[in-house]
Parts: sequence; structure tokens; C-alpha cells
Amino acid sequence: MSLPNIASKVHNIKTLNTPSSNFPFLVPDPVTITNLLLQSNNPESLAQCINSVSPWTPGLVQAILKRLWNHGPKALQFFKLVEDHPSYAHSAIAFDHAIDISARIRDYKTMWTLECKMRSMRLGPSPKTFAIMMERYVSAGKADKAVKIFLSMHEHGCQQDLKSFNALLDVLCKSKRAEMAYGLLKQTPRALEVMREMVERGVEPTLTTYNILLKGYFRAGQIKEGWEFFLEMKKRKIEIDVVTYTTVIHGFGVAGEVEKSRKVFDEMIGAGVLPSVATYTALIQVLCKKDSVEKAIVVFEDMLMKDDCEPTIQTYNVVIRYCCEDGKLERALEIFGKMNGGSCLPNLDTYNILIGSMFVRKKSDDLLVAGKLLIEMVDRGFMPRRLTFNRVLNGLMLTGNQGFAQEILRLQSTCGRLPRHFRL
Repeated sequence: MSLPNIASKVHNIKTLNTPSSNFPFLVPDPVTITNLLLQSNNPESLAQCINSVSPWTPGLVQAILKRLWNHGPKALQFFKLVEDHPSYAHSAIAFDHAIDISARIRDYKTMWTLECKMRSMRLGPSPKTFAIMMERYVSAGKADKAVKIFLSMHEHGCQQDLKSFNALLDVLCKSKRAEMAYGLLKQTPRALEVMREMVERGVEPTLTTYNILLKGYFRAGQIKEGWEFFLEMKKRKIEIDVVTYTTVIHGFGVAGEVEKSRKVFDEMIGAGVLPSVATYTALIQVLCKKDSVEKAIVVFEDMLMKDDCEPTIQTYNVVIRYCCEDGKLERALEIFGKMNGGSCLPNLDTYNILIGSMFVRKKSDDLLVAGKLLIEMVDRGFMPRRLTFNRVLNGLMLTGNQGFAQEILRLQSTCGRLPRHFRL
């Protein structure tokens, strides 16, 4: 776009006049400004557009950078131009955002230039800045660089703290680099030095730090290493909490180690650590998938007896689903009944699981239950799929329940889902 054209847009879209001057300027609207920036590739036009805005505020710059998130080079060009505006100075948040954008498009030279500029303006960098850089390096497959950044933070005027340490461990573990994370904790000489410095400042790894690593091992499928790390935690006299136990129980369960999973659960009870909803749900899921639905129901019943550990909709749906798959429809309906009597009400998934299961045995009574569930489902504000309506209708008519089928058909017509081939 040419200079006259963009100047015309700047003056015509949204302008104001000051009392002392007839020079119009662009109202600080992020949508309008972003569109103008994207329409022009002429640096001179862009500069004029930016100079026509008043006032520039940190909030406005942040809003525009967010809108330019998918246009990395243009966002960085805007960041550079707006910093020359006489009435504006970049904030630390704006620098962090620009650093994130440059790292995202793997323009590491610009990223480090921005970090240097940030430091010269005494705006940082902060632990958050380095957390952004570390996460981007790990995402790009450069985990070694991320570790080096953490170890060199103090050289850039930012002391390592527990939050930045945990941030690095977290991104390493999420990228299935649990060994590297553990090496940072235990084996790397500089890491040990950093750890010592942190301890001297009264900051030392917390249980959260260890739990991040533990979860990283199991997430990566490194069951043996995860178990050894768990034993190491106990050896170091670290106070194991419910999150730690739940991580191990779930990790063993996913790997099919049901006995070990149950053993850890029992150990947890013996140690006086009360299981959480997440712990029970993890164990129930493990037993359903890898062992016995009956055993899972026993654990579920135990959970129901706890005053401070009420099952969630996820827990109920897991038990109901596997009861249905195991052919225990009456048991599934019994558990469903407990939902209606408690504070955890069924959701769309609950109804779909049960209604779908009522067709397995092809019994007339089961299809009547499916019809009743369908009506209850609609009464509670859930809209069944057309396929669900049709299956229930067909099933009722085939089993001689035409009267009930007509009731379902009327219900379907009120929902606006009346199929052409059915007539009242």
C-alpha cells in the first residue's frame, strides 16, 4: 500500500482533533491499527501510521502484539518502530511478548538482542523471561540450550530461583526429557552449584520440584526410572504427599502394573496420607481397564463412604462405562441411581453410555429403560443426537412398544428432530 493511501486510511477511519491543532490522529484502537499494519509493507508508511497514534500505552502495544501473534516478522517490525515514538517506552511485559514471538519463529538472534536491550533499560530480564526462552528452545528440540540458559541466568543479572528451576524441569518433563531434568537436579556440576546457592539463599527444591520430575518419568513411559526416583525421594526423607502417590498409582496403572498400583495405594493409606478424588479415580480406572470391574466397584463403594471424597462425574462415568462393557447393566443403573440421589448429576456422556448399552441384550425391558433415559435426558436439557432418537424409536417398535415409541416421537418433534420417514 502506498504512503498516500495509508495516510488517507489513518485520517478517515477513526480520527480526533485536538483543541490546539487541526492535525488529526488515529484513535488508539488495536483492531484498526493492526489491520493498517498488516496492509502495508512500506516501512515509511508503517512509521507514519505509528506516529499518527496518540497516546501509545503499554496496554495498547500488548493488545496489538497479541493480534500480530501469527505474523511474527510484522509483530517484531511493529515493536521496533513503536519504541522510537517520543511519548512511549516499552514495558517489561512488551519485551517478554516480543522475545516470545522471536523465539517462536526461531529468530534467536533477535531474541537475544531484545534480551540485551531489556537489560540495558533495566527492565529485566526476569525469571519469566528466561522461562519463555527455555520453553521455546525445548519446543524446538534444543533442550540442551534450555539447560544452558538456566545455568547462565545469573550472568544476565537474574538469579535462579525455585520458580524458574521448576519451570525448566516442567518443560523438560513435558517433552519427555525426564533424564535430562533429573541430571540437572543431581548430576550436572553447575546445577549442583546452583542448587547450593539456592539453598544458601533459603530456597531449596520443594516437593513440587520432585513431583514434576516423577510425573515426567511416568509420562515418558520410564516406569523403572520413575519407581527408582520415588524410592530415592523416600530415601531422602522427602515428605511424600497425595500428588506423589497418585502419580505413581496412575503411572503403574497405565503400564498395566495393577498389583504394584494397588500396593502403592495401600501403602499410601498405611502412611496416613488420605487419597484424593484424583487418587481414587486413577485406581478405579486402572482396575477397570487392567483387572476386574468388581474390584473397581469395591474401591468406588469405599470412596462413596468418605465424607470429603465425593466422586466426580468423571469417576461415575468410568465405573458406569466399564460396568456396561462387562455386561453388568443392572449394576450400572444402580450406580446411575446414586448419581440422581446425590450432588453429582449425570451429563451427556453418562446418558449416551447407558442408552447405547441398552441395545446389547436386545431385551424389550432394556429398550424401555433406554426410552425412559432419553426422556430424562431431554428434561435435563441435554439434546440427544438424531441417531440416538432413531435407535430408540426403532428398538421400541421392533419389540412391540409402539405406544411408548409414539411418546418418544412426539418428544422428538418438540426438539425439532423429527425424521421424514416417521409420521405421528
